Amino acid sequence: MADFFSDEEYTDEDLLPGSDSAQEQDGEEQMFEHYRFVADKGQALLRVDKFITDRMTQTSRHRVQLAIDAQYVRVNDKVVKANYKVKPLDIVTIVMPYQRRACEIRPENIPLDIVYEDDDLLIVNKPAGLVVHPGCGHYTGTLVNALAYHLGFRDEIDAEDNRMGILVHRIDKDTSGLLVVAKNEEAQMDLSKQFFYHTIQRKYVAVVWGNIAEDSGTIEGNLGRDPGDRLRFKVFPEGDQGKHAVTHFRVLERLGYVTVVECILETGRTHQIRVHMNYLGHPLFNDDRYGGDKILKGPLYTKYKQFIDNCFAIMPRQALHAKTLGFTHPRTKKEIFFDSEIPADMQALIEKWRGYAERLNRE
Repeated sequence: MADFFSDEEYTDEDLLPGSDSAQEQDGEEQMFEHYRFVADKGQALLRVDKFITDRMTQTSRHRVQLAIDAQYVRVNDKVVKANYKVKPLDIVTIVMPYQRRACEIRPENIPLDIVYEDDDLLIVNKPAGLVVHPGCGHYTGTLVNALAYHLGFRDEIDAEDNRMGILVHRIDKDTSGLLVVAKNEEAQMDLSKQFFYHTIQRKYVAVVWGNIAEDSGTIEGNLGRDPGDRLRFKVFPEGDQGKHAVTHFRVLERLGYVTVVECILETGRTHQIRVHMNYLGHPLFNDDRYGGDKILKGPLYTKYKQFIDNCFAIMPRQALHAKTLGFTHPRTKKEIFFDSEIPADMQALIEKWRGYAERLNRE
């Protein structure tokens, strides 16, 4: 996992207030000190963002301000705002919810499905199975490694080189679909603000267990890490934990014991659609983390079990695809919109369930 100030692992949306990466500020997770600065005895009053930028010449004031917004900057062990004035002998620290670890990005010739590219950004249609960022257990073979190669790097480079592309948002390894990548800091800043203020248009298609009663609806519920399983997230309906999350859904097709739905993200929390649909009582088909990898609806016949096993084999991942992406171009200020085809494995799953539903209707 790379350091935030290397322009890698953590993205702008993640580090703005209300984000998933910034949400564990209530003591649920340990914070680790990454940087420490002690102001001189003769230090004149100086804004803390300027104070840090003067001492971290490898990063920009913009990224420092993002860390401050995320409550990662403390003075004398207290969270401060960007306009705090550093005084003599103040102890300024930067803490993160992960241990500091160096990470080199190796350019790798991994094929990419590039939907669009210009001087400021590119749109990638990510296949399922491709990890987005290098991290624990995945230091090579990621989308970032592929981007480094695509953007012209051939030798090993350090992760601090932000010319290799800045991922503005993420989707899970086993989720397919569209991602936008900023190619410069100006585009990153603009796109990150659009994500933060929920003006990005994002629609997903999912196959979920069960026949959803409503044709459309909205799921609201704070999302936070499940205290019983740190790899999962859960809904805290009372709103006393986690971060505000809203998912709108619309039924596209009813196929007997599963439903094809369109999900529109109003917020962008980790695992949001997966958690919200599970909370609604309709886990994503074959989502092993949220219980969708076993038979949840349908008869107990051996023939039906074999049918489901065949479906799992066709779709060996959660049935979720980031289908559309729309936003304002950071330079031209024109609205642009991208759409992607449902991938072959998910399309095959839907066709298989269509055939099953037709047989059910004939009986």
